[in-house]
Amino acid sequence: MGNYEVFATDTFKKVYSALDGSEKQWIDKTKENLKENPTGKILQFQWFREKKFNNKRLFYLIDEENKKILFVGFATKKEQQKIIDFVVENNKELFELLKNLRTY
Repeated sequence: MGNYEVFATDTFKKVYSALDGSEKQWIDKTKENLKENPTGKILQFQWFREKKFNNKRLFYLIDEENKKILFVGFATKKEQQKIIDFVVENNKELFELLKNLRTY
């Protein structure tokens, strides 16, 4: 099917560029899987999910209506609450950003 588009925040892109090869490879594979089948552990809201890789977690939003996914963080369990709080507080802005992102 492949009907979801995946985007990333600038913050996520910076984190991604600093990761090691195996983490990047896992995120790239996860990205492809999510395009087909957007799953993951639900965090407080149906649209906010995470997937676990070793001791880290990939955090993302799913916009069902527009078939878009936004990667917002990749961090350890210790940093998890900080990311959850940020996303919950800024979800309107994050969804607005996601709604306006286009594939070129």
